[in-house]
Amino acid sequence: MKLSLNKPIVFFDLETTGVNIVNDRIVEISLLKIHSNGNKESKTWLVNPTVKIPQETIDIHGITNEKVINEPTFADLHKEILSIIENCDLAGYNSNKFDIPLLAEEFIRCGIDFSLKNIKTVDIQNIFHKLEKRTLSAAYKFYCQKDLENAHSAQADTEATYEILLAQISKYDELENDVDFLSDFSRRGNNNVDIAGFIRLNKNNEPVISFGKYRDKTISEIYDTNPGYFSWINNAEFPRYTKKVLKELVNTYKLKKKFEN
Repeated sequence: MKLSLNKPIVFFDLETTGVNIVNDRIVEISLLKIHSNGNKESKTWLVNPTVKIPQETIDIHGITNEKVINEPTFADLHKEILSIIENCDLAGYNSNKFDIPLLAEEFIRCGIDFSLKNIKTVDIQNIFHKLEKRTLSAAYKFYCQKDLENAHSAQADTEATYEILLAQISKYDELENDVDFLSDFSRRGNNNVDIAGFIRLNKNNEPVISFGKYRDKTISEIYDTNPGYFSWINNAEFPRYTKKVLKELVNTYKLKKKFEN
């Protein structure tokens, strides 16, 4: 089966120092680029995270500090990685909640104005959980009738994720072989504006804060009553992509107020 594409899509997986989007770093990244004609190209790097990898994380993916000490940093690799994923849609397993936000953090840390505008994201885990509710290894066994060897290896997980999506499209009549549809389906019920979920859309399609004392308050309401709140967020431990999106929303509202007055 061939995935129906209007533009290339990159399946990717990260192994990291932990699960904190703000502070943890990439130690391995694997990209599998599928072109519109079906051609594939793949690339995998070990990455020096420039911070210590905790033992509890090493126990999961097996990537030690000694193994990455002489590898390139993400700053060394980011231009090559960006050249592969540029003008492509993105897909992964649990990618909307973890891999894409963390990848965005790494790019922004390198001074890249990373944005998901005009990019479709397909989260294979969301499709799987909505239809079958299993883990990646179980998904691979269920859909592809194979055991996932080398689980928690970025390359093995990436290739398995791609195979699972093709099997999902073949299995379910309600799934269309179309990235726009798959992106919408895997995001259905997810009204996040900033990937990580700190900013969401309410029932009126207005951006609101999803936490703290201003939970469910719109950006405009907060700015009119306490504009300094956004300075606090900008200096606090929030994802860089969240801060970037929030800055854009605030600037849009300020501009709107200026013309209204």
